[in-house]
Amino acid sequence: RNTKWLCVMLTNNVGHHLMVRQAMIPRNLKPFPYICGNRMLSGYKPKSNVKDSYKILELEEGCSLDDIRNSYRSLAKKYHPDSGSATADSEAFMKVEEAYRVVLSDAATKKKANENNEEEEDQFKPKAPQHRHYLSFEGVGFGTPSQREKQYMQFRVDRATEQVLEYRKQRLESQRAVTDLMKAKDVKQSKKVKITQAVERLVEDLIQESMAKGDFDNLSGKGKPLQKFSDCPHIDPMTHNLNRILIDNGYQPEWILMQKEIRETIEQLRRSIVASRSKLGGPMTPYRQKQWNRICEQFIEDIRKLNRRIDNFNLVVPILSRQMVHFSAEKEIVRAQKTYEALMENGEASNSDTKENEEENVKRFGWKSSLFKWLNL
Repeated sequence: RNTKWLCVMLTNNVGHHLMVRQAMIPRNLKPFPYICGNRMLSGYKPKSNVKDSYKILELEEGCSLDDIRNSYRSLAKKYHPDSGSATADSEAFMKVEEAYRVVLSDAATKKKANENNEEEEDQFKPKAPQHRHYLSFEGVGFGTPSQREKQYMQFRVDRATEQVLEYRKQRLESQRAVTDLMKAKDVKQSKKVKITQAVERLVEDLIQESMAKGDFDNLSGKGKPLQKFSDCPHIDPMTHNLNRILIDNGYQPEWILMQKEIRETIEQLRRSIVASRSKLGGPMTPYRQKQWNRICEQFIEDIRKLNRRIDNFNLVVPILSRQMVHFSAEKEIVRAQKTYEALMENGEASNSDTKENEEENVKRFGWKSSLFKWLNL
């Protein structure tokens, strides 16, 4: 009985979907290819090709599964007989369903083919050598990747600890060096202070000893107040006296002493080169020319040292207008040569004057002068 009812349903509803429960199927019909439990089945064989199916669903080839499903839903709502819409049509719905099945199978086939191609390409891709994993983790550790990662983390911790200890060691060494340097400076300063104090005590003892002996009793100003060094009413006498005492005892500003030293040095150099040129005398022989060249070289070196002293003076002088310019060795040599020539001219003039005076004396005194010369002989 159940068999006849099922066959009638199949024959009368060919091409339509059936919802068949497994309990309704007899045992002898369970292997039927179109029946399985609780699934939508269709006994209609598709007659259209893939291109027509895409046209029915209003799609293009190569679209995604989401596009296929969305198109099928919209068309099913439009043509389904139970939708109640004005465009409901069972034949059109059957065509849409058939096209949907064809398109889904085509998409699944293409997807499977692409996966197979990718698998084939993966087979031919070059594989990394087996020792490639040893290039990671800086080549530290052995065993599986997880074990090597743990070993590498421990290695990094140990390395960071060593670096911290090395940094602390260097810092302590630098601090120790600075401390040693400070100690050396303190020792040197203490020695200097001790020497200064010893010298001061020695000088004070010598002064007291000399005063006890009476060495200062012969001073003209003993027991008298200091005299005023200036009668200017606009200058404080005490300040003027203190400054005068400091100057007399050598407590002058550094730049004043340097200026005085520079002036004395250039005057001494000028006198020495003029004296050297005078010693060499008149016409310059090759030997005297060599001596003069050596003297000029030494003079140039002395001028260079003096110019360095001038540079130091210009750095400490507080007044810009007091700064000095460098001396030119060539100009000084020319000046010495001119000075020597002037001295020679003055010497010749004095010699000529003495000869003229002698001639006049001979004319005046005549035989008396000659007699005196004979007596002196």
